[in-house]
Amino acid sequence: MKFLHIADVHLDSPFLGLSFLPSELFCQIKNAIQLSFEKAVNFAIDHDVDLVLLAGDTFDSIHPTPQSKIFFANQIKRLVDRQIQVVMVLGNHDYSQIDDLLLNESPYFKIIGSNEQIEQVDFMTKSQYKYRVVGFSYQHNHITEDIIAKYPPKSTSIYTIGLAHAGMKQSSVDQNNYAPFTLNEVKDLNYDYFALGHIHLRQVLSQEPWIVYSGNLQGRHVNEKDAKGFYFGQVDEQSQNTQLQFIDVSPIVWQTVDLTLDEPFKSTTKLCTKIQNLLADNNLRPTLFTLNIIGAELLSDAQLDMLNDKSMYEELSNNLQYHSLLVKVYYRHRDFIALNATDRALFAKAAEEILTANHTCELASSLMKKSNIVTNNLQKEEYLSDIYELARVRLEQKLRGNNDEIN
Repeated sequence: MKFLHIADVHLDSPFLGLSFLPSELFCQIKNAIQLSFEKAVNFAIDHDVDLVLLAGDTFDSIHPTPQSKIFFANQIKRLVDRQIQVVMVLGNHDYSQIDDLLLNESPYFKIIGSNEQIEQVDFMTKSQYKYRVVGFSYQHNHITEDIIAKYPPKSTSIYTIGLAHAGMKQSSVDQNNYAPFTLNEVKDLNYDYFALGHIHLRQVLSQEPWIVYSGNLQGRHVNEKDAKGFYFGQVDEQSQNTQLQFIDVSPIVWQTVDLTLDEPFKSTTKLCTKIQNLLADNNLRPTLFTLNIIGAELLSDAQLDMLNDKSMYEELSNNLQYHSLLVKVYYRHRDFIALNATDRALFAKAAEEILTANHTCELASSLMKKSNIVTNNLQKEEYLSDIYELARVRLEQKLRGNNDEIN
């Protein structure tokens, strides 16, 4: 028996922070999510698998666009036409009505666990190998109850797969909104394979028995770095042992590279060349790069202004292969200025009082009246974090200059 474990496709999901790109290039990047799913379906057909598991959040919203619904329906049809069984659960992003998905009825496609009730269904491969899938689907965007604790333990010799969109229990109660579970309770079920969705980081929680997050198919922002894809499982029908292989299908990867400055770059041209070479050395496939400049206080005002101009990203990406791009620069300061304990405490207290959302909005009030873009950006945590780090870099830059003059 052969199966695919796919999760968190997030059809219709936006690629955040890339609106500055030319529209044609932005559309190409956004289409990467559908392309990754199509590549997964191609793999299933080419390898004649028996089963495709979809572990929730196949769509990014409970109101998918007509285009994405039609795309999904067409891909599912390709699978069921080959008599490949598809079993799906709905997650916290896509708990839509099944009738809204434009899917034709077929014995080879089934969404299990409606109304957040545990459902177990038995299937049979073309070679007459029996297996069972147990799971539940979301009906709301939050589930605080530990539903996996109610899954029936494996009670027969039939190969049993658990399917769930859920997160492990956290110490903070307000983080336990996605069917929180403990690893031990899943192990105690003793299923042959437990396919999880919700966490976008690919990880194997246990090998005996298999408890696995496949991660998402395509990284959508800087925090979803490196290769993305699905797991391909092959079951020995005599021993019921499962071999697992990760399959990379992400058309584009996100990657962060670090540039550490130990002294100022007196030549801006040399700085640009250094950045271009650093990106090129890491450019092994289509990549969206983010650049961490550590010791950014050593940059000049002109260099900071240059790197804050997004039009420079394209210039710095000119020599990259595979249409790769630099899409974000982060600045990190390193506290070059030696302050005594009292001054450091006062500095920290001032930062705590000044670098707040309320104070920033107060300072930007006149701009906010003129532009909704400013207002919207100041409501984003990442945008505020970037501003605060740049403010620290600028301050360290000025303090360093004063310190050099004193010395």
